[in-house]
Amino acid sequence: MQEPAPSPSRRIAMLGFDGVQVLDVAGPLEVFSCASRLLQHHGMVAAPAYDTLLLARHDGPLTSSSGLAFIGTRPWRTLGPVDTLLVSGGAGVRNALRERDLLDWLPRGMSLARRFGSVCSGALLLARAGLLEGRSVTTHWAFLRELTALSPTARIDPDAVYVRDGELWTAAGVTAGMNMALAMVEDDWGRPLANEVAEQLVIYLQRPAARAQIRVLLAADATFADGRFRSLATWLVQHLDEDLSIDALAARMEMSTRHFSRCFQQEFGVTPKKFVERARFEAARSLLAEADLSLQRIASLVGLGSAENLRRLFLRREGIGPAAYRARLRNQVARPRETHGDARL
Repeated sequence: MQEPAPSPSRRIAMLGFDGVQVLDVAGPLEVFSCASRLLQHHGMVAAPAYDTLLLARHDGPLTSSSGLAFIGTRPWRTLGPVDTLLVSGGAGVRNALRERDLLDWLPRGMSLARRFGSVCSGALLLARAGLLEGRSVTTHWAFLRELTALSPTARIDPDAVYVRDGELWTAAGVTAGMNMALAMVEDDWGRPLANEVAEQLVIYLQRPAARAQIRVLLAADATFADGRFRSLATWLVQHLDEDLSIDALAARMEMSTRHFSRCFQQEFGVTPKKFVERARFEAARSLLAEADLSLQRIASLVGLGSAENLRRLFLRREGIGPAAYRARLRNQVARPRETHGDARL
């Protein structure tokens, strides 16, 4: 491990708001807290290495999207110099995007930090505040188009778990924030500590480099004018081992097969059959990258039925079979730390 920093504690501030996603806040902060406990346990530091605090508009309870409440440590207006300042995401980001005083404060707040960034849809706040122009960034797959609209010159990596661009760090969403926090711990204290934190929390230190976010939901510039189809798409990628035939999907939407097929293609730009195939392919790629499962088991989990069907799908879409694809992943040299692997949430 690296030598202890001259300062006895690195202050990590997380900005929250009503409707915040619990894991966007608790996940990264727990990584830093775990690192502190381990450093003290090993006698590397006498005082906590990280001091975490939650920023909010006012002192008092902060209601999360799940109904759980946080207690804000400090109003964001009163923040002084910190080591790291992160902006969380969640359903409440919609209201936060309309808070002019918060948006005006963000550039000044970020200037108080050695490094800054966001988790999940928190990137939208940074974009609205003008902090992402010309920078390399990522966010949750559901907000990629919105982020592009808010920050047209940002270089958005749609497949990254997290992206580091100098002092700016952005994470794809939810547990990706924990991967980003682990990378920050590694940057501060070295890989052995980051490895130990990952073991303690039972998470990946670095997710496989070819793992993708659920890009199938972004297929062919879908506009989701009908919210029912977005709900259907979300349900579909979570039930790949079920009957996803056109007839079954049309029945779920309470529509005739012909009308459903026409509306689906209008929404997604592809047929239901092609959409389902891509969803199963992306899920199989993720399982090949991260799980030591047999090809038959993976085929069953993603609804392909047999290892032979899985092989045919990979030959058609990837040009190689699933076994060769997995071998290539395991022999792949990890990408530089600045842009880490892809995520499926």
